[in-house]
Amino acid sequence: RAEKVQRVVNDIPDLEIIGDKNADLLLVGWGSTLGSMRAAIEAVNGAGKKVAMINIRYLNPLPRNLGNILRKFKKVGVVELNLGQLNTIIRSKFLIDTSFLGRVTGQPIYVSELTNFINRELESLKEH
Repeated sequence: RAEKVQRVVNDIPDLEIIGDKNADLLLVGWGSTLGSMRAAIEAVNGAGKKVAMINIRYLNPLPRNLGNILRKFKKVGVVELNLGQLNTIIRSKFLIDTSFLGRVTGQPIYVSELTNFINRELESLKEH
């Protein structure tokens, strides 16, 4: 069964980076986080900051180019409307450090929350 699932990866389209492909920060989301993430990316990139995002549509198996994309960025932030299951998978499968923004109240993550998160993450890069 596991082999069968892995063969499916050849049929899953590669992820496409949205936003600045040379950004320092990549946001990773899936499902209903897409709209808020896209609006936040547009807002901060419009203000001269460099941020990109990907929206994962297939979770098992994950898209084959996910690891290569994650490794291109200095910092990765995972945005989820749950307790961070995708964040845990990304950290364990690809052995990268991530930042997490999540919510479990059933309410969406607002663009203002995302822009604050993005600004904090970009500031933390300046400190290192």
